[in-house]
Amino acid sequence: MEIKGKVHEIGALQQVSETFKKRDLIIEYAENPTYPEYIRFEAIQDKTALFDVLKPGDEVEVSFNLRGRPWTNKEGVTTYFNSLIVWRLTQLTNTAGAAAAPAYAAPVDLNTPAGEEDDLPF
Repeated sequence: MEIKGKVHEIGALQQVSETFKKRDLIIEYAENPTYPEYIRFEAIQDKTALFDVLKPGDEVEVSFNLRGRPWTNKEGVTTYFNSLIVWRLTQLTNTAGAAAAPAYAAPVDLNTPAGEEDDLPF
């Protein structure tokens, strides 16, 4: 799944155990700009480094997996949890300046030897 939005908050790295770490990212998602939604995503293990280059206000596209799991307490009551796990993050903020430059080189006539001008009118 993918979603585009604006970085609202970047959480600190949480070392949950000796072998497990995670980090949160809050995205402002404005499908309806009058009522923006604030969605919490998680990155785990080596994906936590994806958030290092971000700052609040950056426009991003987040690719994520939706995960869910049950948990049963001591009284036997089951609760369900959902997680949005980030696997790719694309910054959109800096792409506007790059789009103005052409993505290819100017055409070159390979049939004319170097130094010679082609005087044909067409």
